[in-house]
Amino acid sequence: MARGQFSKLEVLLIVLFILVVIVAIVLIALLATDQQPETTDKGETLPFISYCPHTIQDNDRVNCFPDDGASKKDCEARGCCWKPVTSGNGPWCYFASNIGYRVQESPRKTPRGFETQLNRLHSPSLYGKDIETLLLTAEMQTTNRFRFKITDAKKRRYEVPHENIKPFKGPATSNPNYEVEIKQNPFGIVVTRKSSRTVLFDTSVGPLLFADQYLQITAKLPSHNIYGLGEHVHKHFRHDTNWKTWPIFTRDAFPNGGMHNLYGHHTFFMCLEGDSGLAFGVFLLNSNAMEVELQPSPSITYRTIGGVLDFYIFLGSSPEDVVREYLTLIGKPMMPAYWSLGFQLSRWGYKSLDEVKATVERNRKINLPYDTQITDIDYMENKKDFTYDREKYRNLPEFAHDLHNHGQRYIIILDPAISTQKLINGPYHSYDRGTEMGVWINESDGRTPLLGEVWPGETVFPDYTNPQCVKWWVGECDKFYQDIKYDGLWIDMNEVSSFKPGSIKGCIKNNWNHPPFIPRILDKLMYSKTLCMDAQQTQGIHYDLHSLYGHSMILATEQVINHVFPGKRSIILSRSTFAGSGKYTGHWLGDNAANWNDIKWAIPGMLEFNLFGIPYIGADICGFFDNSTEELCRRWMQVGAFYPFCRNHNAENYAPQDPAAFGENSLLVNSSKHYLNIRYTLLPYLYTLFHKAHVYGDTVVRPLLHEFPSDNATWTVDRQFLWGPALLITPVLDPGQEFVNAYVPDAVWYDYETGAAITSRKQFVNMHIPAAKLGLHVRGGFIFPTQQPANTTFYSRKNPLGLLIALDEQGKASGELFWDDGESRDTFQKNLYTDYQFTVVENTLHIKVVKKGYTDPNQLKFEEIRILGIRSVPTSVNVIHGTQVTMLPPENIKYDAETKVAHLTGLQLIFGEPYSVQWNSSKILKIDCHPEENANKSVCKDRGCIWARADNHAEPWCFYESDYGYIMNVAKGIRQTANSKSVEIKRNTAYPERYKGQTPTVETLQVDVTYLNDHMLNFKIFDPLIKRFEVPIQLNIPNPTPGNGFSRLYEVEFVNYPFGIQVKRKSSGTTIWNSQVGGFTFTDQFIQITTLLPSKYIYGFGENEHRSFRHDLNWNTWGMFAKDQPPGYKLNSYGSHPFYMGLEENYKAHGVFLLNSNAMDVTLQPDPALTYRTIGGILDFYMVLGSTPEEVVEQYTSLIGRPVLPPYWSLGFQLCQYGYKNDSEVADLYRDMKNAGIPYDIQYVDIDYMERQLDFTLDEDDFQNLPNLFKQMRSEGMRTIIILDPAISGNETQSYKAFTSGLDKNVFINWKGSSDIVWGKVWPDFPNVTVDTSKDWDYQVKHYRSYTAFPDFFRNTTAEWWQAAIRDYYTNPTDPNRSVKFDGLWIDMNEPASFVHGSVTGCLDTKLNKPPYMPALESKHMGLNHKTMCMESEQFLADGTSVRHYDVHNLYGWSQTKPTLKSLQNITGERGIVVTRSTFPTSGQWAGHWLGDNTAAWDQMHKSIIGMMEFSLFGISYTGADICGFFKNTTYELCLRWMQLGAFYPYSRNHNSIGCKRQDPVAWNETFQNISRDILLTRYKLLPFLYTLMYEAHHNGTTVIRPLLHEFFEDRTTWDIDRQFLWGGALMITPALEEGVTTVHAYIPDSRWYDWFTGKRILQRRKWIKMSTPLDHINVHVRGGSIIPWQVPGNTTYYSRKNFLGLVVALDDNQAAKGRLYWDDGQSIDTVERNEYFLAEFTVDKNTLKTKILHFNQTSTANELKLGYLQVWGAGTIPIKNVTVTYENVTYTNINFQYEPQSQELSIEMIDEVFCIDKPLTIIWKTEP
Repeated sequence: MARGQFSKLEVLLIVLFILVVIVAIVLIALLATDQQPETTDKGETLPFISYCPHTIQDNDRVNCFPDDGASKKDCEARGCCWKPVTSGNGPWCYFASNIGYRVQESPRKTPRGFETQLNRLHSPSLYGKDIETLLLTAEMQTTNRFRFKITDAKKRRYEVPHENIKPFKGPATSNPNYEVEIKQNPFGIVVTRKSSRTVLFDTSVGPLLFADQYLQITAKLPSHNIYGLGEHVHKHFRHDTNWKTWPIFTRDAFPNGGMHNLYGHHTFFMCLEGDSGLAFGVFLLNSNAMEVELQPSPSITYRTIGGVLDFYIFLGSSPEDVVREYLTLIGKPMMPAYWSLGFQLSRWGYKSLDEVKATVERNRKINLPYDTQITDIDYMENKKDFTYDREKYRNLPEFAHDLHNHGQRYIIILDPAISTQKLINGPYHSYDRGTEMGVWINESDGRTPLLGEVWPGETVFPDYTNPQCVKWWVGECDKFYQDIKYDGLWIDMNEVSSFKPGSIKGCIKNNWNHPPFIPRILDKLMYSKTLCMDAQQTQGIHYDLHSLYGHSMILATEQVINHVFPGKRSIILSRSTFAGSGKYTGHWLGDNAANWNDIKWAIPGMLEFNLFGIPYIGADICGFFDNSTEELCRRWMQVGAFYPFCRNHNAENYAPQDPAAFGENSLLVNSSKHYLNIRYTLLPYLYTLFHKAHVYGDTVVRPLLHEFPSDNATWTVDRQFLWGPALLITPVLDPGQEFVNAYVPDAVWYDYETGAAITSRKQFVNMHIPAAKLGLHVRGGFIFPTQQPANTTFYSRKNPLGLLIALDEQGKASGELFWDDGESRDTFQKNLYTDYQFTVVENTLHIKVVKKGYTDPNQLKFEEIRILGIRSVPTSVNVIHGTQVTMLPPENIKYDAETKVAHLTGLQLIFGEPYSVQWNSSKILKIDCHPEENANKSVCKDRGCIWARADNHAEPWCFYESDYGYIMNVAKGIRQTANSKSVEIKRNTAYPERYKGQTPTVETLQVDVTYLNDHMLNFKIFDPLIKRFEVPIQLNIPNPTPGNGFSRLYEVEFVNYPFGIQVKRKSSGTTIWNSQVGGFTFTDQFIQITTLLPSKYIYGFGENEHRSFRHDLNWNTWGMFAKDQPPGYKLNSYGSHPFYMGLEENYKAHGVFLLNSNAMDVTLQPDPALTYRTIGGILDFYMVLGSTPEEVVEQYTSLIGRPVLPPYWSLGFQLCQYGYKNDSEVADLYRDMKNAGIPYDIQYVDIDYMERQLDFTLDEDDFQNLPNLFKQMRSEGMRTIIILDPAISGNETQSYKAFTSGLDKNVFINWKGSSDIVWGKVWPDFPNVTVDTSKDWDYQVKHYRSYTAFPDFFRNTTAEWWQAAIRDYYTNPTDPNRSVKFDGLWIDMNEPASFVHGSVTGCLDTKLNKPPYMPALESKHMGLNHKTMCMESEQFLADGTSVRHYDVHNLYGWSQTKPTLKSLQNITGERGIVVTRSTFPTSGQWAGHWLGDNTAAWDQMHKSIIGMMEFSLFGISYTGADICGFFKNTTYELCLRWMQLGAFYPYSRNHNSIGCKRQDPVAWNETFQNISRDILLTRYKLLPFLYTLMYEAHHNGTTVIRPLLHEFFEDRTTWDIDRQFLWGGALMITPALEEGVTTVHAYIPDSRWYDWFTGKRILQRRKWIKMSTPLDHINVHVRGGSIIPWQVPGNTTYYSRKNFLGLVVALDDNQAAKGRLYWDDGQSIDTVERNEYFLAEFTVDKNTLKTKILHFNQTSTANELKLGYLQVWGAGTIPIKNVTVTYENVTYTNINFQYEPQSQELSIEMIDEVFCIDKPLTIIWKTEP
């Protein structure tokens, strides 16, 4: 139905709707473009529209109504946003985003940083008097300190006049560790740490407000781990960020747990940046009343009511560094007098001096360590300063004298408030003199002294900002000292406190006394319990100076100390403090109470004041108010013994709580004496900590997080604390408790009292702490100076010194002692001190006197040393002093084997002299006697072994006796020839047989040692009576060298009890093999031998995934047993390589190879030692002694065979995927790679190409065109490789020749003594079944997988059968058009792998499949047959010998490899390549290897480098990992970084698994393709160099992928580097291995290095540097002294080999270089052995390059290779003017050259002439025409 018109109401509603839509659109547009509604700079008043983004989270709001009583109306009147929070405590009224200031113009640079003007955005005012124009000044003061100040641009405002913070005059630091960004509108400042990109302080999250009496700024912080701000009671050290507001304004208030302000004013906080250990701090230099609000975002909001915003931001590498940075600014802590570190007694309420004396006497009587007595205001006449009560304290002067006579000290209290009343007997001169000098604070008129009321009644208040007042104060203190010889001053009530609000007259109502905004201070009244804010002082109004009052009094009192005690330190203790007060004073935590809360809260308080730079800190022990119970006071005395300021103090009218008051023999007294004696014993350590605080700004009492900042468990620990880095205090803080939930950080810790190590580490423990005890632990790795305690420090300083040494895991420790006279001022600055450095390394304590500037008058000596964690008794101790060596008598050496504590006494080490103390230990070598799980004491003892709990959970608790093993048969003696020695050994029958009843023991063994040549030997241990299995591998064993052995590098000794073999390097005396240790065992199925190692630097063993190239010797065990097991930590994978290389401390290297193919494991332990455990065969060791690591590999490969020389084309890039659906996918990939122009030589097909995964078949449905595709590829210069698995299907319904012919030839492995095949299951499927891939794996194996037989490749007939099967597939005699022409073979699953365990019917011999000892193998509980064949399966060697699969399992892949290569070469007539998964020593002669089925994960790249370096040791040079990862989907960045790294794998293949997304280069975007192309072009350019390296490996046995340590073995830093590697000795690759990085941390070894891509030289050497690594870059550097042959790259090696050759000459420091080029046709078989190759050497000396032909054969094709380019790097700074080339006796002048003087690079182009490389040539470049 139609309508004619709308009603008026409808029209109105439509109009309103349109308006709403328009507004909404505008707001959405503003939000989308991040623009703010405009404001005006003109004077007119415009309506303000608040911009309230709805996206802001509740926790990110900034409170716009910090006052009480917020309402929507009032909120919106402020221009703010109102919205109730959905949950939590956040504000309902919060700031709009268009409030604040904006930057007027771009910041202007200044010599100190920058500055800019800020203009206020138009908005309503919160509290009036907003300042429209501000000035922001920023100063980059140091690399770690940034300051920014915001103030009125037109008018000077009050700023804190800090005596230690001087104006920064510049210049700005040139390389700060931070970046500063200015947000323009609204204004914000963002400070970011450069290295981590962590935003530290971001004020753009909230508005800047700046009014005359209201300043606000908010900053976003990077974490909730915020510490500091004060002074308050914080119940926990880490702040709660759930909307907590803390006022800061000095106040006399009780620390009762409320959130109110207390005595001090500290605006500093520290914040952790995460688990990196990095931290930063923020300090606001502002003394006005303020509050800070912490909210969950996390962020902090400051609201202060005066001054300026003057921020300092400090960056640290650790929390401790942050504190040092802060204290460098405000002033480092004072150095307390030594005596002030003693115990102190005090109370308010001593009714007379007699009561004081009685207290002193009763505590002297119990021999309590006790240095100082303090009297509170009781001693005064009517509580008036500078007086004493002539009646009750009439003998006070004599009392002070008595204390001094007993070696004790006396401290008095002084309050600032001065009575206006006369004394009892006359005028009060102190008041009168002060009035006369005009030193009092005045009322607002500036003339009338302000009157208040404190303890003495009506009082005036000194104005310590007045120089006259300071003079008066010094004079009064000096006069009083003439009467009473006090030793220190305790200044109290200096917040400043007054009992009358403001004054006795009250206060005027004005903006000072009643400002528009009052922070949440106690009582919400500015002058509550203090003075009127408008009171006048010399430096300004009290409003600004109030929180500085205590600090100004401290400064005045410091002058008192200087005057009264000239040249002495004394001590000041102040209640009110400010930033920097710690430079002069200590502090106590105020008037606490005797309750269990206050004992807890004292610890966060102490930790905070250490952040604030006031380490002389403590709480009133046992509590100030209320009566303390015995238990509370006992527990408080225990923990209080470790307060830096250690004072027991309580209030009047409460029971005495000094220790003796609880009874002479009470538990409290005994416990207090015990821990105070420990305190006094450790005072030298505590004093040294204070020295480090004074000089460096260190903390003294330290939170655990300062030492362990990366351990997030420490971030909230505040019921424990540390003294310095090394003394952990764990008190009981709850009633009736003897167990504490204590955290043990990640270090070695010893119980201080017993010395025993605790077994826990990095965990919370339920620590037992009985009634009389305290948890006290010392950290391993530290040395504590000690001194025998006495009842006062006066006497203890005369006592002998000592050392407490707590060894770490490596047996090391260090420490320091600072010593002076204990009281003179500035001893460090005046060099009047002695400084010791102590270190323990290798059982030697080095006592080094770093500075000897003080001679102690007490003839001090170090008389005792206590060593914790010493593993065995010191058999001898020598003291070395200069040339004098003294042996400590045995009776002075005590050792507790249970606690592992040695106590050396009777030492007389003269103070100030250097010494060394050496001890020898009969080291207990813990060789694991129960490597199986579930060791227990009973089983251990049954084995004849020792049971002892270990500190380290990885250590064995069951270990062998030192003589467990074998003994030489002395009756037969040692038989020797010129080249051998042998001996018969018998088992030590004092110990039981191992595995008795399970496997027979071999009681008698033969040991034969053969000296094979000067650097190689063999020793074999075997059963002389019964022949045992020996590995049937033919090694290249050299004939023994004739002669007398003088030229041998080694000597061999047989040693006895127990028997062992020792091999020593003659030149150094280093023992590189020493098996004379307990545990040698030889049974039929368990053989174990251990050797001590010469160093902890061990490399090799495999195949396992190792996290570092150098082995971790911390009790790590590695199994070796070939298995179809993807790489994983501690998992045995595809191959077995029982070879390691060891570095010796003198930089020599050696290698050890155990020729044993049985399952085994090796354990590496810290001693250092190595244990082999194998379950069969014999011990057949070969040892090679190189001079260098590289020589070791050369010697080892001379024994096992040199690595195969791969064909040139196999060095090209390769692509593969398991999961190609059809040959069209492969064809499309090939087409796309060609179109993208990405270098690419080889295409693979995985088992997808087969029919049902059957070897030698073709899937006619999906891969019918594969033969033609392969032919096309090969015609275009490509090569192809197919996969073959060993398992052959036996369930075929149609003729399957591979099986039937194998059956005819009897090539398959059978059950022992039977013709029945041992059937397994692998990939082949049953015929005529449809596979449901949705079923689980076990179901698929059972129902779909065919029975498979495993060829026995040991047999010659098998090799013939295998070759015939490969030939038939290659040629296809029945249909040649269907032949598959491949160039290489990839043999997989040859461990051998099976999908059933053992066989389809199980296994028969439990003893073989589950032997008595199962090595540390993956799924060892399943037996050796897990995922492979039954161990009893029978195989036959080539000579017909029957062997068990048990013995030859690890050789299966090895046995397949050689016949596969020979078959390939016989069939193709070319060299070809075989890539095998399972390897054994010698496999490298025939094949390359990939590192298996890895995962697309970032850590796998690093592990691939380690794996390649290990296979370099194993003699397999052609190796690499699946680029981008095999399992799981890769990511763009990961794959791109891996492509860069993989371009430098010798075997460079991108390969992934079925079901994963494509990861070949053309599967990604154009950028990825471009970067991949560029790096592969770099690889192809370098192929001549790589091929030459492959030749050198094949011919000489050198490594291709080379660890840095092989070249720079004299640089120990390289011994641990495994994130960089070398190609040969000349090319260093430094990849990016972590996600998101754009820089890498790289080591620059000691040589010249040039950037491959730019030719620029790196100037640093032997240093770690940061290298820029953007996403399109990998760092590659050429070593000076090298010549790198290269070739213009093509898209395949077929084309690149036709291009011009080039040379890069990287000159060394002597302007010399050399290099080689190997060349052949790239594909013929045995070109090296047939001498069908070309080899040239290039040398450069200064300005001349020469080639020398070392070998030339016409078939090498070198005569077709033309030299077209020469680049010389480092050619000098003088321009090159002339280049000549001499070739075949003709000299050519070359004009096609360029020289870059900046990079010193000379580039010569020679393509216009024909200079073939097969002829010698000389190239000369000159600087003159």
